[in-house]
Amino acid sequence: MNESSPASQVAPDADSQLKQRITEDMKAAMRARESQRLTAIRMLTAAIKQKEVDERKHLDDAEVLAIIEKLIKQRRDSIEQYRAAHRPELAEAEEFELALLSAYLPAQLGEAEVAAEIARAVSESGASGARDMGKVMALLKPRLAGRTDMGRLSGLVKAALTPAGA
Repeated sequence: MNESSPASQVAPDADSQLKQRITEDMKAAMRARESQRLTAIRMLTAAIKQKEVDERKHLDDAEVLAIIEKLIKQRRDSIEQYRAAHRPELAEAEEFELALLSAYLPAQLGEAEVAAEIARAVSESGASGARDMGKVMALLKPRLAGRTDMGRLSGLVKAALTPAGA
């Protein structure tokens, strides 16, 4: 293998389009002096940089989306806890971050589109029962990452693979 071939080298600033968009949004927030938005974007960039340092590589769009989804899940959990603790001001701050993070996700799929993808994955994998759920999910995760809630998807796959009345 030739070490100097262009295909074997990745430029250190070959960022994903999503990371570039986040960086541009951070610059815009700085220029507009939007401190709450800037703080939320910095939190996101810090999470991305931490993952890059931990894994010693530059992340692609799919990996950045996974981080965003994780942060969204954390925000939803926090909002629920703050509401239960009667802390509306903290819940509102989390809701702001949730809205900001959600804006980076691709358009969400509708019920019919998700059902069609599940049917396609079941057909492709040859799944015949609940024990084949892993095969189906392995096909669906890369296709639907960021476009649907994976927890909900898991439940729909399980329902599709479980015979009626079982």
